[in-house]
Amino acid sequence: MPSADHELGSARAVSTSPEHQTATTFLPHVQGLRAIAVLCVVLYHFWPGRLTGGYVGVDIFFVISGFLITAHLMRELTATGTVRLGQFWARRARRLLPASLLVLLFSALVAMSPYLTPTSALPNEVREILASTFYVENWYLAINSADYLNHSGDPTTVQHYWSLSLEEQFYVMWPLLMLLAAWIGVKWFSGARRKAVIVTLAVISLASFVFCVVFTLTDPAPAYFVTFGRMWQFGVGAMIALVPWLRVKHALASFVLGWAGLVAILYAAVQFDGQTPFPGYMAAIPTLGAAAVIAASNTERWWYPTRVLAIRPAQFIGDISYSLYLWHWPLIIIAPSVPFWGLTIYHRLALLVLCFVLAWLTKRFVEDPARRWKVLTSRPPRVTLFSSLGAMLLVAVVAVAAWGVNAPAYAAGVRGLEELRDDPPTCFGAAVVLDEACGDVDFGDAVLPAPGFAGVDRPADEQCFVQLTDSRPVSCTFGSDDPEAPRVALVGDSHAYQLLSTFQQLAEANGWQLVTWFKGACPWNTTPLSTPGAFGEACTQWRDEVRAAITDADLDAVFTAAIATTPYSAQGFDSSYDAAVSGYQEAWSEVLDEGIPVITVVDNPVWETDPNKCLRTRDAATCVGARDDVLVQDDPLRGAAGGIEGVTLLDFTDVFCGPEVCSTVVGGANIYRDQDHLTVTFADSLAPWYEQSVADALAAR
Repeated sequence: MPSADHELGSARAVSTSPEHQTATTFLPHVQGLRAIAVLCVVLYHFWPGRLTGGYVGVDIFFVISGFLITAHLMRELTATGTVRLGQFWARRARRLLPASLLVLLFSALVAMSPYLTPTSALPNEVREILASTFYVENWYLAINSADYLNHSGDPTTVQHYWSLSLEEQFYVMWPLLMLLAAWIGVKWFSGARRKAVIVTLAVISLASFVFCVVFTLTDPAPAYFVTFGRMWQFGVGAMIALVPWLRVKHALASFVLGWAGLVAILYAAVQFDGQTPFPGYMAAIPTLGAAAVIAASNTERWWYPTRVLAIRPAQFIGDISYSLYLWHWPLIIIAPSVPFWGLTIYHRLALLVLCFVLAWLTKRFVEDPARRWKVLTSRPPRVTLFSSLGAMLLVAVVAVAAWGVNAPAYAAGVRGLEELRDDPPTCFGAAVVLDEACGDVDFGDAVLPAPGFAGVDRPADEQCFVQLTDSRPVSCTFGSDDPEAPRVALVGDSHAYQLLSTFQQLAEANGWQLVTWFKGACPWNTTPLSTPGAFGEACTQWRDEVRAAITDADLDAVFTAAIATTPYSAQGFDSSYDAAVSGYQEAWSEVLDEGIPVITVVDNPVWETDPNKCLRTRDAATCVGARDDVLVQDDPLRGAAGGIEGVTLLDFTDVFCGPEVCSTVVGGANIYRDQDHLTVTFADSLAPWYEQSVADALAAR
């Protein structure tokens, strides 16, 4: 988390002997390092499949904060023999809270609007806004075991406040630790105040690192957020501030050290991913890389990293890094719910530009004025601290009000979804089109589940689904445990995973054993994706592992589905379509040769943006899309299945679409939970036809 403490380095040097001096002047290359850190985080959040290790930017911020804050505290401790805690904490509050609380207030107001926040997400949104307001968000996420790196669950607009919470806890604890160490040095070690501080912080940092490594190995999800598991990163920065010989002035050594640090950071940002044991021992790479850049102090030549990081664009981004960090994440989370806003590359780039604009405006009109506001700076620290508490309570009141305004709608939505799952209406959903007996049934304006709850109407077993750069062939088994039960596999990308709950019910009802393999954006196909880098490589590795697992699984039938817009490499083929068709057929041939039938389904329409945004504000009859815009006419699954013995093709296109337009609601059922995935409710309405296709395939063996 970037803090607003870069000006701490601009304080005047106190009069001390050379061996006791700390860094006292503004360091442009540290500000440039801050720019690298925030860009890593922002680009990682915008394109997690491209910059897979960009999350290490937060670790860089921890090192920078440890360096700057420790230098500041040590200067005051050396000059006065103490630290004015009230003044220190008040200064931190004026620097950090105005922008932080502004974004939290914005998120609370957004949560109040059912048009921008799905009603189903409201309880967790409010809880995390409250946790972030009082700087315990990291502990909230740790207790709830949020898997930050693997993007599981539904992130809130304020999830990124975990690092700000951790850093605020550092601001409270660190000066107390330094004061305690200084007191021990004066009382028992002949006034060796500095040495006592260095030894104390070094011991705490070492203990924190050991704890971090062990906890990451034993319980990695909460280990990412726990405060003591991160203190060693602040401690690394502190050591550079406290130990003069760690700040390298020698020209060649500084040049090598600085560039080596930048290479280490770049390596971590590009090579790390969700499967890297992190923070753990791997966090030492970006942490020590950041420390090396800070320690490289020589500025003699323009090609030295100290000079390169001091260029004006880097300084500008470093200046706005705090506000940029605060704004970028809520905008990413809110954007999919904004009417008329999509998820194309152009929308993402526009959103990225908006983040920079808001960050600059916040820096210019909130951060800077608040630091110099005489109403607070001219009064005792307690005035700032009580004012800060009042502002925090205001944000909390708005967040609670957001819940109060929407609580009735939330209760109604929960009740409606439960009733729908327990007792779906006759002729509901796809049956209106596919069942001749239901042709005259009219559900009127009914939309179930309600648009504010469609997003949570999805399979519950997320542990069975891997994504991004995770290449593990995770398999789950459901249904009958009878060794003689027919074994049916469900394999593919998220468009196969969207059928999991439906197939679980079918397995239980029919005595099947269901075996699954799912990976996001990675269909069961042998043609490589055209997606470069770690994402495409992980898909290839996953396929190889799954192919071996399927061979050993003794299956009786395989059902597969995939999104039709998957980007395949066309190398060696006339088109990516031909490459995809060939890849499907090659993948299927390995089970077909064993006499195992394959069932597949033509993909459902893919919308540019979540149709629920339209359904929250307009009638379902107007929330339609042109067939040519949302339906892929040449689905390679259709082409691959044509004329191949042992392959059954299901095509529900006429359920989704008429001759000209495709619908978002059919037979009262809300079809989509986002721009391309089916709700469990609608998938369940197709269950009789899935069931019949599998039964026919098993009978034909």
